[in-house]
Amino acid sequence: MSTLTIPSPQDLVAPAQRGERESMVLNMGPHHPSTHGVLRLVVDLDGETVVDVAPDVGFLHTGIEKTMESKTYQKAVVLTDRMDYLAPLSNNLSYVLAVEKLLECEIPERAQTARVLLTELTRIGSHLVWLGTHALDLAAMSVFLYAFREREQILDIFELVSGARMMTSYFRVGGLAYDLPADFSPTVQLFLDGFGRNIDEYEDLLTNNPLWLERTVGVGAITADNAIALGLTGANMRAAGVSYDMRKMVPYIGYETYDFEVPVGKNGDIYDRYLVRIAEMRQSRKIAYQALERLQHMPSGDYVTHDRKIAPPPKHEITHSMESLIHHFKLWTEGFKPPIGDAYSAIESPRGIHGTYIVSDGSPKPYRVHFRAPSFINLQALPHMARGRYLADLVALIASMDPVLGEVDR
Repeated sequence: MSTLTIPSPQDLVAPAQRGERESMVLNMGPHHPSTHGVLRLVVDLDGETVVDVAPDVGFLHTGIEKTMESKTYQKAVVLTDRMDYLAPLSNNLSYVLAVEKLLECEIPERAQTARVLLTELTRIGSHLVWLGTHALDLAAMSVFLYAFREREQILDIFELVSGARMMTSYFRVGGLAYDLPADFSPTVQLFLDGFGRNIDEYEDLLTNNPLWLERTVGVGAITADNAIALGLTGANMRAAGVSYDMRKMVPYIGYETYDFEVPVGKNGDIYDRYLVRIAEMRQSRKIAYQALERLQHMPSGDYVTHDRKIAPPPKHEITHSMESLIHHFKLWTEGFKPPIGDAYSAIESPRGIHGTYIVSDGSPKPYRVHFRAPSFINLQALPHMARGRYLADLVALIASMDPVLGEVDR
């Protein structure tokens, strides 16, 4: 397998300065709408052809991993929302699963099912932002408006369960922050019933559109071997023909009990990435229907673990039990103390494998937290895809990879 090297921004300047050939080094971003955030690309151009490109990241660095060392495990959940801000519940899930692995904590079935349903809605919402902005980058305005119309319904569901539309912090160590409200099921049912027609509408506008085909088919193709060598995951890898999905390969929160398929492409180009994500939205809808049906047959309550040393006791217990009151006070002033050790948990986020590694020193605060951010790793494939393409194709390539810069920089 050949070794792929990614040049630094300084490497790209050197050939032009040495006068070896006529070229231009162009700074694209970090303030450019088509870079989907504060991403800077140093592009080496021969006319309009991309000779090489070097991503330059770090403009959105927030120090989230370091900040978590000063928070108790439960309070650190709010920081995870702000990495991949298009999939906050997926970030929540990756983190709380790692902490729960440290604690060896059992989660009620109702909480597990709600997590499946809400993370699949998160996947749909994230893909809708990708679809709308990707189409907008290629001058398809209508799709952007339609995709955000449906995303509004998903954000309304998140607001219904958590009180927040984006930074929900709804998944907590031990289960959920609150039980699902009474009108949750009919609201989700209404969305899922109509969403199948919406996906058909997106495809009617794009899938066989000759302008869309011209800009996407055969552009930025990557082989399965190179996708694996570059560490690609998620739809970007599956579009290259690699059938790997954490929900199937290493199931978590009960995904092994759900019926769904893993969409796979053939050519690894922009068009296949589009087709895979469209198919993923259909599969997420299928999973969400199954989870919703299970929830409708479960009694209310049991949305958080009964271990009072991990999750605060309900208010009716506090008013009658001194022990429960002590647990409540200790949890919110000090936090729980996992045993000394480390744990790693990974999930299939909308952008690929999102992993959380936590080291515990026995104190109420994590000694070290590190995230495997799929956007950051996927981005290193951009130079390989872009070489020899036109500058206009670079805009489409960035959009097709669906990076979120909050997750890249952290």
